[in-house]
Amino acid sequence: MTDKKEDKPLERPRDNTPPEELLKILLANVRSYHPSDDLSMIEKAYEVAKEQHKDQKRKSGEPYIIHPLCVAIILSDLEMDKETIAAGLLHDVVEDTGMSLKQVEEMFNPDVAVLVDGVTKLTQLNLNTDKVELQAENLRKMFVSMAKDIRVIIIKLADRLHNLRTLEYQSPEKRKEKARESLEIYSPLADRLGISKIKIEMDDLSLKYLEPEVYYDLAEKVHFKREVREERIDKIVQEVREHIEESGIRANIKGRIKHFFSIYKKMVNQNKTIDQIYDLFAIRIIVDTVKDCYAVLGFIHKLYTPIPGRFKDYIAMPKPNMYQSLHTTVIGKDGVPFEIQIRTFEMHRTAEFGIAAHWKYKEEGGSENKATENEMTKMKWLSEILEWQKDESDSKEFMKMVKSDLSLFNESVYCFTPTGDVKNLPAGSTPIDFAYSIHSAVGNKMVGAKVNDKLVPIEYVLHNG
Repeated sequence: MTDKKEDKPLERPRDNTPPEELLKILLANVRSYHPSDDLSMIEKAYEVAKEQHKDQKRKSGEPYIIHPLCVAIILSDLEMDKETIAAGLLHDVVEDTGMSLKQVEEMFNPDVAVLVDGVTKLTQLNLNTDKVELQAENLRKMFVSMAKDIRVIIIKLADRLHNLRTLEYQSPEKRKEKARESLEIYSPLADRLGISKIKIEMDDLSLKYLEPEVYYDLAEKVHFKREVREERIDKIVQEVREHIEESGIRANIKGRIKHFFSIYKKMVNQNKTIDQIYDLFAIRIIVDTVKDCYAVLGFIHKLYTPIPGRFKDYIAMPKPNMYQSLHTTVIGKDGVPFEIQIRTFEMHRTAEFGIAAHWKYKEEGGSENKATENEMTKMKWLSEILEWQKDESDSKEFMKMVKSDLSLFNESVYCFTPTGDVKNLPAGSTPIDFAYSIHSAVGNKMVGAKVNDKLVPIEYVLHNG
């Protein structure tokens, strides 16, 4: 099957690519998902940004226009609408040049001006300040800006990602500061909005500057015997493909070596060295229907030996960011364990693009205005954050709630009640938390706990599987 755009990583043009070449990449990207649209707004935004930034240089020595062009290319990889891409090109003109917001509106339209204004205000916020009150207030402003138009934070995420790509030109202190801020705020935000394309690269780049020794050691060991691993992946993909094709199910099957940060997290959580982590690669199977997902799972468990306790059904129980997939870890025929993810094409699109998919071009032109149920769920989380800010006057408590929610949401623990209901609890939850999630009366009367038919202490930390 042919590669789809969502299967590919974000475009990363080589260093020192001339602006004219970057513009060609940008326009080709947009034409790939919307060939019939008029791109004059994007071309005009480029010319305006180039003129406004003409005397400015990046710390790398490159012309400043390289940065907004690369931000726009990231946005085009997310298949954003032309207003968002134009705003990506113009996102620094009000902050860094003599151009006013009124001029942006007059030259383009109110939509573009609102987006540029939103990103400008976000850029002025210092999320790294040691003053808790100021940091809390800045986070509040960021969430308010997101609530007005979610595209503002998508542009900001693209802006931050490109800045991380060029962090080597900053001072050591600035590198660590920006990497930590990205890992604590921006990467979890991308995850919350379901934009894994940005989150994954942001995590790896943050690790590179926060833990350089760990990062380069990982890079060396992952690349060691890379050819052997890739041969193993190719062999497994072929085995799986042959069995699925026999069933008549249409499937896109790919293998990949896991990202550095996910390997690093596994090492930390399991207290292991990289040499003790065996499932360094994963196979992804994408099919047409939910029925096909479960049928393929059956084939996989016949073909390979599943590892008990390592199956997760995120189709029946989606993550809070509406990620859906079947995850299973199996033992290959050579005795090496590996993970398999099974999902539909629509689930895959949601996993890769998240809320950004809402702003994808439609053939009639412009953006789609009706949010899907998944998008409404993501926005519901944002509404809850804004409610917290109204109710919580204590800045320290507000910061604690927001950071806890951002860092823990994707580590949710799913537990079944005796009647078969599912309870979604934060990571670190205990049987007491589970009991109170059912009813306060259950929690008040609790004297012991049994997990998977085994008695455990009431302070036992619950885990998936």
